[in-house]
Amino acid sequence: MGNLIVKNTKLQDVKLITPMVFGDHRGFFTETYSDRDFKEMGINFSFIQDNQSLSANAGVLRGLHFQRGKAAQTKLIRVVTGVVWDVIVDIRTGSPTYKQWEGYVLSENNHRQLLVPRGYAHGFLTLTDNVNFVYKCDNYYSAEADGGISFKTPELNINWPINLDEVVTSEKDASQPSFTEFEEHNPFVYGEI
Repeated sequence: MGNLIVKNTKLQDVKLITPMVFGDHRGFFTETYSDRDFKEMGINFSFIQDNQSLSANAGVLRGLHFQRGKAAQTKLIRVVTGVVWDVIVDIRTGSPTYKQWEGYVLSENNHRQLLVPRGYAHGFLTLTDNVNFVYKCDNYYSAEADGGISFKTPELNINWPINLDEVVTSEKDASQPSFTEFEEHNPFVYGEI
């Protein structure tokens, strides 16, 4: 049980995880995932898909994304190279932290991982060039269940550390609905996913 430091965050069911890192003059070694160690810490998910993205430049913003219905995903996120400002928003109606967001610096140097449960919208902003971003999912991706919320949505008042007119993003992410528009058809209910 001593291989992980697990901290609860202010957001319901979200955990910040720091694995032990062993370094010397050659570099370092860390065990990024051990099913046994995670289960000993009360983190019981069966991850079945790994994803990786590369953002070549600082200022790339991806998100806010989620999967609906039976395709909803819990994610275990980490950064292999570079630094990101990672943002999650609780979108589960009835949750004690509904409509609240929190941001975390995840980097190749701090080795922190973020456990994002089902029912959270997720996005990140690259703070450096050459960001390799990887995450495990407990459910397969479904294009039909893909959903999103605008990273600029004023209802959430997310404190992104860059002028949003200067970010590089996809057309899809630039045209996501506001939180108010999303709420009209919100499929997530706390305790039911």
